[in-house]
Amino acid sequence: MHAAPERSQRGSVRTPTRAGSFRYETRDDSWWWSDDVYRLHGFEPHEVVPTTALVLAHKHPDDRDAARALLHGAAAGRSPFASVHRIMDATGRARVVAFVGQGEAAGGIGRTTTLTGYFVDLTDDVAERSRDEANRDIAASAAHRAQIEQAKGIVAFAYGIDPESAFGVLRAASNNGNVPIREIASQVVARVREFRGDPYRVCEYLAEAAGLPLPR
Repeated sequence: MHAAPERSQRGSVRTPTRAGSFRYETRDDSWWWSDDVYRLHGFEPHEVVPTTALVLAHKHPDDRDAARALLHGAAAGRSPFASVHRIMDATGRARVVAFVGQGEAAGGIGRTTTLTGYFVDLTDDVAERSRDEANRDIAASAAHRAQIEQAKGIVAFAYGIDPESAFGVLRAASNNGNVPIREIASQVVARVREFRGDPYRVCEYLAEAAGLPLPR
């Protein structure tokens, strides 16, 4: 973990993922945080005294009950635990964090007395993935829009109608065939070469695919 910033400087300008360790003593309800856990929560190291109340207060309101239940369950057993949830740091910024660790018992037997593990800041990673997914969605939407526009032109020519009426034909084909309009459009565009310049063949395809009447 401490070597990550050095690797980042050599190979990438991307900010490394921030991670810090914690220790929670269940017997006296006391916490120890590494410096990075303080910073992740928006504090300078040792600026506040970490407590269970503070930990839960910084959970996002929608994730707080689940975080409380996870902490309670982890304190009751020695199995590894993990959660990805949101926190609100001291500046009011929402962060996505992974909270992972394991319980230990004094002397290796009896009730769990200590939880140890890590907070890992995933905010930048989640934001980057969301941007990538949004860009893919936008690109896919643009591609579908382009195909629909092409199909409108083909259908307008084949039926001798205006583009808006052609879109109505595609929409009717979509409804009748219970097929998304983008798929109808894609099929029209993909098969246009098979029609050999005969507009009536376009009409025949739509009639066969979606039961539309042929033009008179």
